[in-house]
Amino acid sequence: MTLLRAVARPMLASMFVYGGAMALKSPGPRAQKAQPTADLIKKVAPELPVNGSNLTRLNGAVQLAGGLALATGRFPRIAAFALAATLPPTTVAGHRYWDETDPAARANQRIHFLKNMSMTGGLLMATLDPDPHKKFIGRRAKDKVTEAASSVADQLDHIRS
Repeated sequence: MTLLRAVARPMLASMFVYGGAMALKSPGPRAQKAQPTADLIKKVAPELPVNGSNLTRLNGAVQLAGGLALATGRFPRIAAFALAATLPPTTVAGHRYWDETDPAARANQRIHFLKNMSMTGGLLMATLDPDPHKKFIGRRAKDKVTEAASSVADQLDHIRS
């Protein structure tokens, strides 16, 4: 693992580890925000034992496990994808800035909304990391160009002789 990955992954994962642990420990106000989603699920599948607290804890468990996996480099692409999948519903349920009437609360919720969307983008980029054990993509590209140039030179020498 490169130094950049060794530092960046735990940094990106830190909010998910903390937030996931807090959601598991105390769903509280998060559960209230998740209740409308639970009600919608209940309409579609009434047999499921769904409530805001269960959804919050499930989301927290996924974020905690995904955050730990990403931070430690265990299945980093799968972990990043799982974390990215949790953010849009969490963001829409928890940071509905468009419903706020107080300008300060609206601005605060918009910042959190955009922060979560930015984190989703970063996680999606992390899912594209081709192999955590390979060199940085810029280095790999330079090596390929050098290899191709060498191959062309060899072929030209072969043609001339």
